Amino acid sequence: MSPSYDVPLDLVERPFTDRGSRLLVTAGPDGLRVARAEYETPLDETTELSALVVRDPAGRPLPVRTATPVEVAFEGGVSLLFADPATLVLAGHGASASWRLPDGTGRTLALDGCHVLTGPPGAWSAPAVRAAAEARWTEWFDRMPPVRSDLAERARTAWWTLAVNLLPIAGREGLVPSKYGYVGVWNWDALFHAVALRHASPALAREQILFFLDHQLPDGRLPDVVHDHGVLADTTDLPRADHARLAEHVGSANGSRPTRAPVPVTKPPLAAWAVWKVHETDPDTDFLAAVHPKLVRAHEWWFAASDPDGDGLPEYLHPYSSGLDDSPIWDYGPRAEPPDLNSYLVLEADRLADIAEALGRAAEAAHWRSRAAAHAALLVARRWDGARFTTLAAGAPVPVRTALDLMPLFTGRLPAGVAAALERDLRSPAFWGERPVPTVAFDDPAFDPDAMWRGPVWLNVNYLLVEGLRRSGFPDTAAELRERTLAMVRDAGGLYEYWNPLTGARAARATSGFGWSAALFLDLAAER
Repeated sequence: MSPSYDVPLDLVERPFTDRGSRLLVTAGPDGLRVARAEYETPLDETTELSALVVRDPAGRPLPVRTATPVEVAFEGGVSLLFADPATLVLAGHGASASWRLPDGTGRTLALDGCHVLTGPPGAWSAPAVRAAAEARWTEWFDRMPPVRSDLAERARTAWWTLAVNLLPIAGREGLVPSKYGYVGVWNWDALFHAVALRHASPALAREQILFFLDHQLPDGRLPDVVHDHGVLADTTDLPRADHARLAEHVGSANGSRPTRAPVPVTKPPLAAWAVWKVHETDPDTDFLAAVHPKLVRAHEWWFAASDPDGDGLPEYLHPYSSGLDDSPIWDYGPRAEPPDLNSYLVLEADRLADIAEALGRAAEAAHWRSRAAAHAALLVARRWDGARFTTLAAGAPVPVRTALDLMPLFTGRLPAGVAAALERDLRSPAFWGERPVPTVAFDDPAFDPDAMWRGPVWLNVNYLLVEGLRRSGFPDTAAELRERTLAMVRDAGGLYEYWNPLTGARAARATSGFGWSAALFLDLAAER
């Protein structure tokens, strides 16, 4: 029987790395490469060594035999192992290794024991290093939530992904979206990560939420990103390349242009939702009492600072605040109000009521229930046109049809006829295929199956729609969407950022080893 941690690593999509380590070992055309994962920095710029080749006594290259979370094992008994998060060791006897440093200098090593390849000098025992790695990976996999047999292989890969994406950042252990290009803790991602981590470590799940509550701004806003150098909370914090990309991408179809003045940057409001999910798994009223005031201030920020037209329905003031960076809704202007934002705010009010009830504050709970009901009614009154919920950009309607049109189901508070119309729309050919749900309707002129938020399937959208369908009284459709989503991920070969809805394969520009895809797949797959 294979050990629980026996996740095969291809050293391309699944690098050899470890929990807490910035080092990634990947395969290249001339041998293995070791690079460091850093915020907003391509791996090509952080290479520590490349062209690593192991040879037998006759000088013949020894191929990699297996690569697992514990070790990269070469033919001839040579192993590459993590002695600690900063230290890679190469262990073996009678073989040799060669590699190249970033400045082009070559290095060689005759193997006769356990040698530090990257990291501080030290003496290590290969059997002890291997045994420690086996123990920590066994302990991690023993905590994986149970799933049915056909999902087990992909679930193990997802559980490994969550472990290796954990890094020390800003004094906490944070789960980064991917060590390939997303080395920071993003607000929305952290909440989805907490959903999965609550099964194994509620404390670690709460840690992800605290990243943002700890860095709450004086006005109540939660930042978009917490990273090695600080936070990203408005457009003055954006990397220069992002300004250039957005200037090119954000359209002016409604006569509006991006402003040069600083604009707040955050992520959609789901913090109270995540806090309550963790609490349902592992009740902790002390934690609820500590975070409740911060959650309330974060909720109120949207109404005080993100409703420029004052109609009671907040807007996204910047594409990044929506999490939908490349959605075609941004072709129509630099700020927008798709139906998802106010749907989240309705549910957040209900979750604030749940938290108040758990704290024994009946009057406050009633206040939040009333707020949730009133906000849902306002959303319907002002944005339901009898057929769909409209999206506004720069104050004018947007013709493009996106999956966000369906998100008011998430509230569980729609009139029965409106909810039924949304469920029918979801099951229509516009959105329902073998692999639903495309982020732009299949029949919309803007649909592109490979372009980020312009058509591909994203697990967070499907996950929230599954919840919304259950909450709105459509359990059969929820179950079918869950099954189709799980099948797509199971059969696609990896945990990607997003998927092509026509083929079910990784979309052309999607990154691999993506944290929230791993987290939400696991939560959908978990046996309850």
